[in-house]
Amino acid sequence: MLLGARQGKLSALRRLVAAAMARDLSVFVVPGLDIARAHGLNIEAAGLHLVVSPRHASVLLVVGTLSSALRESAAVVYAQMMRPRVVFVLGTQTDEQALSPLPAADVAGVLSQQDLIEGVHQLRRLFAENAFRSDVVDFDASVLQVRIEYTCPMHPEVVRDEPGSCPKCGMNLVPREARANMEQTAVEQKNTDAGAKDMQATATDTHDAHQEVNHEAAVEYSCPMHPEVVQSEPGSCPRCGMNLEPREVKPEPTDEHRHRHMTQEATVEYTCPMHPEVVQSEPGSCPKCGMNLEPREVKPEPADEHRHRLMTQDAAVEYTCPMHPEVVRSEPGSCPKCGMDLVPRDTHDTQHHGHTGMNAVDDHANMDHASRGHSGMNFMSMVEVTKDLPRSTDGLPMEWIDVPFGPFFPGLPGGLLLSLTLDGDAVAGSGARFLTEGMNLLSPLPTDSADFVEQLANMDPLTPVAYRLLACRALEDAAGMEVPAGTARARAGALERERISSHLGWLALFAQQTGFDWLMRRAGSLQLEFQHASLEQIVALKPAIHALIKRLRRTPLLKSRTVGIGRLTPQATLRGPVARAAGMPDDARSADRTFTALGFTPARRSGGDVFARLHLRLDEITHSLMLIEAAGAVEWPTLLPVGEASGTGDATVETARGPARLQLTLESGQIKGAQLETPSTPHLDLIEPLMEQQELGDALVAVGSLDLSPWSSQQVFLQ
Repeated sequence: MLLGARQGKLSALRRLVAAAMARDLSVFVVPGLDIARAHGLNIEAAGLHLVVSPRHASVLLVVGTLSSALRESAAVVYAQMMRPRVVFVLGTQTDEQALSPLPAADVAGVLSQQDLIEGVHQLRRLFAENAFRSDVVDFDASVLQVRIEYTCPMHPEVVRDEPGSCPKCGMNLVPREARANMEQTAVEQKNTDAGAKDMQATATDTHDAHQEVNHEAAVEYSCPMHPEVVQSEPGSCPRCGMNLEPREVKPEPTDEHRHRHMTQEATVEYTCPMHPEVVQSEPGSCPKCGMNLEPREVKPEPADEHRHRLMTQDAAVEYTCPMHPEVVRSEPGSCPKCGMDLVPRDTHDTQHHGHTGMNAVDDHANMDHASRGHSGMNFMSMVEVTKDLPRSTDGLPMEWIDVPFGPFFPGLPGGLLLSLTLDGDAVAGSGARFLTEGMNLLSPLPTDSADFVEQLANMDPLTPVAYRLLACRALEDAAGMEVPAGTARARAGALERERISSHLGWLALFAQQTGFDWLMRRAGSLQLEFQHASLEQIVALKPAIHALIKRLRRTPLLKSRTVGIGRLTPQATLRGPVARAAGMPDDARSADRTFTALGFTPARRSGGDVFARLHLRLDEITHSLMLIEAAGAVEWPTLLPVGEASGTGDATVETARGPARLQLTLESGQIKGAQLETPSTPHLDLIEPLMEQQELGDALVAVGSLDLSPWSSQQVFLQ
């Protein structure tokens, strides 16, 4: 209780506050509420208040064993929790080393509802007595430390460890915080490598261009966005930070150079400030108002303009202001309103083309003025700013952002981490992985057959009965044993009970994600009741199940929320309910003699979307109830004695998520080798195409509808 407790002495007022805290304990569950329910834990019945954000929680409940990656994520969750805060652990080692980087557990127990209730009582006492302490210790872990990296505001894929300029647009990189031990993803590494290559190529091209230009002409460096910025050496623009680009300064011809030298000194004329039309070559006073004339510089006429004037000498020429076309003079000069140099205009063309010609001149002048004005104000063209940004499906350039969802995201399986690239509210790219990877799921072989059954049953907390049955069948097949028909039917009853419980658990997650609170509570409650229900209890629960299904089928908002979302066409990689919702007859029970004798027929839907997967699971709940009644018994699978048998075994069981297959080698009662194939493995590759260009809410619902299990999502090879 030391870590995170509020600092201060326990005064009378603070005793009242601590007592109030003890009565209202908010809990955040890791790796997820689905795992807690799978272990039969009723969190709310124990007196804890469930919250979906760690910022609102005072209790971190750790259920079962976590991988190192999940413990790091849990440490981040713990750091976000309000104070005082505690760690409550059920079903795992409680020392600080086993939970690292989390602190040691304040309260611990085994995975049971009774220990959960007793642990809550201990938490209340701890909060009442220790909510305020004088010896508070701050929580710190390496995963919480940050490092500074530098990125481009316009190209976030460009990331550097040190300050510098963007190799794409030349803007100064800006600092941002990043986790100290964060591993760079493959996409980031690819972008960083590409950025380095771009920078190297740019530097090479600049160097080559510089060398080539130096052989022929002088080189000066200018900003692409601010051409008035010119330097004799490379560098960055002092206005926008872009890299200066080299440009060739061609040597001038001798005659032209001589002409420039002769005319480099501008002439001076005198004009009246109030009457600019009064111009004299010598000082004096204005004949209209008497004010002293002021000198002004008369710039020499450019050669191009001079040639143009010679070409149009036959036509009458008048001079006008680009910004004030009503100002017209017969001779060159300056605009009395804005001071701009008057430009020549062919009166013949003006009369011939009418207003069209004038508008063209005005538009061009306005554009030129706007361009020069923006340059002075340090503005960048939006075309230039967005030219390297990715385009959305509607063609708009937007800044994409990378956002993680998980591994403790409400409505998704605990342990699943989604890394999404968002284009506004649409998913432009995605990646998925299970943070349960690297866990020691099974002990090294050889091992005793009975121990192997227990290990396989505990591997996936979401479907322990299916994997226990799978191990029993494979071992009995290796030993050449025939299972009695009554035992096989009772095992089938237990498997179908778990299927109902699993589908109800999926409904609770689905409801949490889609916002149907009543469905989340009702499905979660029925799941807990079904997990260890006897045949009589299952029969008694049938009306409640049918009432829930009936209400779901009549919920119009549920249909509009799921139809057409996450559509999948029949393909070889689909398994279990996902395949059957797409119209594929993929069900291992069809080849099982026990289920055939019970009158089993696989359920099928043809939509292939979230709506079809939802209704297929509802169909399977109804079918499973019928199969349990036909079996007439529900029995926890136990291994028949295999003794010192030897042989090879092969078994397949249709779990709630699809078929799982186990092949093993048995020698004198010892398992020497095994290979396990789980149903969630092929479905992991469906996530990216399923989410691409979907709105974020629809994409998350589509992923949730796959019902993935991070705990048995890999092929396990044992030798």
